[in-house]
Amino acid sequence: MELLTGFLVGLLGSFHCIGMCGPIALALPRSNSMLLSRSLYNIGRVITYSLLGLLFGLLGSRLEMFGLQRIISISLGVLILLTVLTPASYRLKLSSMLGLYKLVGILKVYFGKMFKQHSMASMLMIGILNGLLPCGFVYIGVTGAIALGDAVNGMLFMAMFGLGTIPVMFGTSLIGGAINLSLRQKLTKLLPAFSLMLAIIFILRGLNLGIPYVSPKLEHKHTTSQDVICH
Repeated sequence: MELLTGFLVGLLGSFHCIGMCGPIALALPRSNSMLLSRSLYNIGRVITYSLLGLLFGLLGSRLEMFGLQRIISISLGVLILLTVLTPASYRLKLSSMLGLYKLVGILKVYFGKMFKQHSMASMLMIGILNGLLPCGFVYIGVTGAIALGDAVNGMLFMAMFGLGTIPVMFGTSLIGGAINLSLRQKLTKLLPAFSLMLAIIFILRGLNLGIPYVSPKLEHKHTTSQDVICH
């Protein structure tokens, strides 16, 4: 169920990707093997997303060891809601405080080097770098990886998330200028709706209401000295 959710979140939210990452996809160098080069670009993004899922899934598993699974799920939902409701000007200030603009500056340098190479390896690297760009939609994805509380499941969740974005992003890189700036900006505005939907899911999941798939009962197993028997 989690894998399907990851794919659907990626697929539905890929319209946001057109607005944020579309310019990079549209700027990819033309080559004799368009399908291969664009495939490598998207594979690179999926690789990065998967590694992020592994990392944040591991973080979630460490938090779950302390019996915080429900609290984590509700907290992540509330955090997403606050992010959606916070004015853009404050979000920009927060991004600056966290050093995200510096990260973008560093990535731009490597983007420039990769775009000049016009090789298949550079297409893969552009995709890998693309996955590291600060993106609200990716942040929403990694919150899902944290909530799963498992490194492997977190990695698979973000891998499916990445695969879900491929149809729209792959199409964008092929059709070029057919998607104008105005349309990309309109599609970017869909992010709050997807964020709100995911926030509600996380909060319901943490409330432990016993509703299958939506809010299943979450049980935390405590290990005591009596559970360990030496033979």
